[in-house]
Amino acid sequence: MSGKLYLIPTTLGDENPYNVLPADIKPLAKSIKFFMVENMRSSRRFLKSIDPEINIDELTFFEINKRTRHIDMVEFFENAIAGNDMGIISEAGCPGVADPGSDAVKVAHQKGIEVKPLVGPSSILLSLMASGMNGQNFAFIGYLPIKQPGRGKAMKYMEQRVVKEDQTQIFIETPYRNNPLLSDLVKTLDGNTRLCVACDLTLESEYIRTKTIREWKKELSDLHKRPAIFLIGK
Repeated sequence: MSGKLYLIPTTLGDENPYNVLPADIKPLAKSIKFFMVENMRSSRRFLKSIDPEINIDELTFFEINKRTRHIDMVEFFENAIAGNDMGIISEAGCPGVADPGSDAVKVAHQKGIEVKPLVGPSSILLSLMASGMNGQNFAFIGYLPIKQPGRGKAMKYMEQRVVKEDQTQIFIETPYRNNPLLSDLVKTLDGNTRLCVACDLTLESEYIRTKTIREWKKELSDLHKRPAIFLIGK
């Protein structure tokens, strides 16, 4: 009988994992010996934070990222086919959501391996919940183009979706590019469009604000190197 694939959520930042994760993750993570991870170092550190008694040297880690070949992913799952439970650990938040873990989950389904998602924080859902925008019709865009005119066109296209479909648009940026992105948003979008900025979610420094572009122009927040997520909507 094949093992199961557990999608193990992590914290969104440097915090006590039990402030945001269910207690039953500890015994489960302790029982798994094979992990597919986005980053080996941070995953080892995360496992130690849930239980310092976990013997990291007894565990096997397979790194998965955009360069991982499909044939390698299939080979990783030989451990599950042999009857061993496996876990996927994202760099932050929930595996498989805006995360290369989705490719591993696809292979698991192809191989008939049972997939078990576990409860944990998702910056996409947390920011949507707190934005006051439409939570019934929304899209996660990911990263916008870095350069113009592609960036401006992408912003205006998202704004059109907001106006025509009342579809909340959710997107992210590399933390050190947050301030230029915010500046471009207020220069490009209509003054009545609402923009939510949510950064440092679940941390003590958490910051969430929803204002119109016209209001944002009066004072821009400093988001430099702070993990942030952006939403525009009605």
